[in-house]
Amino acid sequence: MSETMTAEIADHPDARPAANERDRANHKASSIEMQGLQKRFGRDTVALDGVDLNIQAGEFFTLLGPSGCGKTTLLRILAGLEEPDAGSLVVGGKDITETPPHQRSVNTVFQSYALFPHLSVRENLAFGLKMRGMPAAERHSKVDEIADFIKLGDLVDRHVDQLSGGQRQRIALARALICEPDVLLLDEPLSALDAGLRSQLQVELLRVQKRLGMTFVFVTHDQQEAMVMSDRIAVLNGGTIQQVGAPNEVYEHPINAFVAHFMGHDNLFAISAAEDDWVDTELGRLRLDPDEQRDAQDGWLLIRPETLELDGEIPEGYNRLEGTVAERLYRGSRIEYRLTVNGRSLMAVASNLGQRMHNIGDRVTISVCPEDLVRVAA
Repeated sequence: MSETMTAEIADHPDARPAANERDRANHKASSIEMQGLQKRFGRDTVALDGVDLNIQAGEFFTLLGPSGCGKTTLLRILAGLEEPDAGSLVVGGKDITETPPHQRSVNTVFQSYALFPHLSVRENLAFGLKMRGMPAAERHSKVDEIADFIKLGDLVDRHVDQLSGGQRQRIALARALICEPDVLLLDEPLSALDAGLRSQLQVELLRVQKRLGMTFVFVTHDQQEAMVMSDRIAVLNGGTIQQVGAPNEVYEHPINAFVAHFMGHDNLFAISAAEDDWVDTELGRLRLDPDEQRDAQDGWLLIRPETLELDGEIPEGYNRLEGTVAERLYRGSRIEYRLTVNGRSLMAVASNLGQRMHNIGDRVTISVCPEDLVRVAA
């Protein structure tokens, strides 16, 4: 083996010494506490601007946001691949802010797989165990165990260059799990895969995480992926955390206009005035649930498209609008309509089960419950 390849292997995150103080037979997930984490690159680029975040032990937690928001920098600080300029990081009750990567019980699954191309699948899986000094027979047994757990089948006896992208990603996951870290970090591991395989591996990842009860920290820019997989989501922008919550909380009650837009909401309308339970918007005057009222007069009103009813019986107290069908998108089990209301565009989603399909140009009556309207900060 060349000196270059030897150095590459020695620097790999799996090449870490055994954590003798940890009882692996009684492995437990670890919580993560971040306080005031700051990171700059150069004079002008603020990657993290005082991040405070607590992740519960055994949680599938997702860092969600656009490119450049700071989510990957935060993950690299967790892994020890970047040092924060300020702040602290505690994992499992132990401050690891200045702990080098090879002494952290943290493993990472990369988007690029980071497998050793010159090694077989079995050798890739056994590499971290070998660097810990585990005997060959025990390594072989552990590889067979993780191969069965991840359902690798005969892949374990193949060479890496014989594998597809999806197979390589499963091998990368198995290799990260075999050393039983307290925390597993996943840096957009599915983004390079096609849609069908991506959905399949989402299910596999969830199955593995729930069976192990391990703390997973997942990075993605895909809102749908985050909502499907996460116990909780942190939405980042400009190096700060905008909102933390369960997927339904972040989707249904975004805290501000950025989160609303990033979660895929197009139905945001400026509020020009508010009085008692009523708000004046670009669509017209609408009644809100009293609990949704806020002191501020400005901001936005969010109307989720699935809460709108078209041409149905309007219950007492519901808001009523009149509009015209401008576009119609047939998506099998549902139909998406883009409506024009008071000169503004309003998206509605209707079930395709036993309901009349509206045509472009049709006039429609739109109703929405006051409890389904959400005020959003600017």
